[in-house]
Amino acid sequence: MSETEVTTAPRPLLLADGRPADRAWSLDPGMKHLNHGSFGAVPLQAQERQELLRVEMERSPVVWFPALPQRIAATRVDLAAFLRVAADDLAVVPNASAGASVVFAALDRVRGGEIVVTDHGYGAVTMGAERLARRWGGRVRTAEVPLDANEEQAYEAVCAELGDDTDLVVVDQITSATARRMPVERIGAEAHRRGIPMLVDGAHAPGLLAAPLAGATYDFWVGNLHKWGCAPRGTAALIARGPLRDRLYPLIDSWGAADPYPDRFDQQGTIDATACLAAPTALDFVERTWGWTAARDYMSELADYGAHVIGAAFAELTGRDSRVDVGLPVPGMRLVRLPEGLGTGRVEADALRDRAAAELGVEAAFTSFGGTGYLRLSAHVYNTAADYEYFAEECVPVLGEWARTAREQHRAP
Repeated sequence: MSETEVTTAPRPLLLADGRPADRAWSLDPGMKHLNHGSFGAVPLQAQERQELLRVEMERSPVVWFPALPQRIAATRVDLAAFLRVAADDLAVVPNASAGASVVFAALDRVRGGEIVVTDHGYGAVTMGAERLARRWGGRVRTAEVPLDANEEQAYEAVCAELGDDTDLVVVDQITSATARRMPVERIGAEAHRRGIPMLVDGAHAPGLLAAPLAGATYDFWVGNLHKWGCAPRGTAALIARGPLRDRLYPLIDSWGAADPYPDRFDQQGTIDATACLAAPTALDFVERTWGWTAARDYMSELADYGAHVIGAAFAELTGRDSRVDVGLPVPGMRLVRLPEGLGTGRVEADALRDRAAAELGVEAAFTSFGGTGYLRLSAHVYNTAADYEYFAEECVPVLGEWARTAREQHRAP
């Protein structure tokens, strides 16, 4: 990307009536919302649709719940169309971690009980893999992938850990802490060649990638629709292909247990499924208002601009380059290196997130990788260049002071 493209602020997106895009959400105007990637944000139209569904449910529960499996099955068709997969491959789960838990519960040890993950993996999913390995009497092998690794290097790093004892491979499609892609298509093809099941954690993929499963050969894929897709929280997809999918069951046993996959996931007791049923409203809202292709382009341009503006502010403050070389960048997400002393571990990064919200009025993602702290930018259509300019002007100096204090405390005897 040229310097002109990076330093030129993209024009804010507007609603059909000319209002700013953020008016379609109920986000607190007193906060700067720069972390869409963690929990998403639900458009008002989808919130209203979900509330109508809740009213319908509460008016006649005995009518609602027996008919719910058919409604979820119909919704699966819409969600599958958005992800460009077959509806019969898709089961609805509460979130990507729940989908991973479904997979972990279904598999048996066949070889040596080893599970291969990467050092970029989402912590909760990695912990689930560790529990499974303990149950198998095996172990987890961690592939170390440098942040700046290109496709070939990342592929080689993961495949180097595969062996005769490998029973499962778990790889993020888009990494949470480091905002990079992994070459899951190539890794999946190699795992398939070796007869090793593969689970792809695509939590961030729906909405950021137009067709996240295109050309894929892996056995299991999970992705959140409540992140970039802006669906109500508690809406995610589990995609399963191949013979192992018949072993997948929902975490809650219910009357659909005897049904085939994925139908058995449509009935799970008396859960509130209104989030799932309202999800197509959120997806359709973005498509009708801007189109998902234009939305992704805007997110990427805005994230590039934000990384440039904030990175330049940190560089001016510290005298050090804050740019981050990410080997396989993704749309809408960028990293900026924090000053030394900030976000050196996950606990420290989470504490920085909470402090920034409380004291600076900014919802931002702070992450850590290899002992280095990063600001992870997660742009969506309701963000504007002014959001990042504000952070550069008002928040960077304060973060610089926090870093100086942290370094002094670390040096103190």
